[in-house]
Amino acid sequence: MILRDKSLILDDMSVIRSAGLRGFRDEVTTLGGDPDALARRAGLDPAALDTDDLLVPDLALAGVLELAAAELDRPDLGLRIARRQDLSLLGPLALAIENSPTVADALACSTRYLFVHAPAMRITSVPDPDGVRGVEGLRLDVTPPGIVPPRQGTDLSLASLHRNVRTLVGGAYGLRTVDLPYAPAAPAAVYEEFFGARVRFGRPAAMLRLPSSLGALPLTGRDEAGRDETVRRLALEFLDRQSPTQDDGVAPRVHGAVRQLLGTGTPEVAAVARLLGLHARTLQRRLAAEQTTFAAVLDAERRRAAEGYLVDTDLPLSQVAGLLGLAEQAVLTRACRRWFGLTPREVRRAGRSRTVAAGRL
Repeated sequence: MILRDKSLILDDMSVIRSAGLRGFRDEVTTLGGDPDALARRAGLDPAALDTDDLLVPDLALAGVLELAAAELDRPDLGLRIARRQDLSLLGPLALAIENSPTVADALACSTRYLFVHAPAMRITSVPDPDGVRGVEGLRLDVTPPGIVPPRQGTDLSLASLHRNVRTLVGGAYGLRTVDLPYAPAAPAAVYEEFFGARVRFGRPAAMLRLPSSLGALPLTGRDEAGRDETVRRLALEFLDRQSPTQDDGVAPRVHGAVRQLLGTGTPEVAAVARLLGLHARTLQRRLAAEQTTFAAVLDAERRRAAEGYLVDTDLPLSQVAGLLGLAEQAVLTRACRRWFGLTPREVRRAGRSRTVAAGRL
């Protein structure tokens, strides 16, 4: 189990997309267990077992894997579930990876954007810890520094990474060894049969040691004609919008997410938090630290969109209200009076004569 200070507040827990549990229900059922009961005992909503896009606490995900492994007496449970997973569980990141020109480009996408799937998880290319020429390490960290990594969760994540690399190159890729930072949960032979390479336990980090030359290989079945650069570009643009920077806080990312969701209904803080890979309460707390609120961001984006729709289109006012996620045209009228001191029709007329340009955000 992951070990953490018991005083840690729930809001500060890292979350992971429920896609990480893909295959859990089928595997546990096959082994004679009750996946729903195990999920509830671990503090998970059983609905997380049937969808990819719920955000669940990493503690709960790690816990249900450890609990199931113990209850079913299957110490290789993480490896078993990994056989049921594939690259598609990474969502938009999978599109960027699959349409990359080389393995190195695909791994660079994984290194940079894995946080969209699991904020606490990291893949890093590092020099070979054994100092062997022509070999490097692909290091996997599934918990923040100083936290004891969970055995089943680490087994599952590293096994899935191994299978994804095999998929990218079309088969064996010269794996030298597999390093794991704990004693084996299952017999060592079970690990070595799965990975097809020697597995070393009690090492400093979870890692695949592989040939440095691997990065130059093209993705299997993805020559230049088979790749869709447009799909890759769009996926990277989406992932970039979710990326935190040293200079920007969370508020600019919330503005971007709200902008994406406007027109699909009323943007809710929970939906925006899911897009950003955060707990809803964590998102609200971070916005407060930046002297704003979710309501203020939503209001600013509605104002921006309203002026665009009113000035640059001839859409009926009822449709404009709907696109802004407002209940009815009367709500739009009240909002426009507050934003601009004008009714929607007056904003439209004034905008056409360029007298509200100074009020643009």
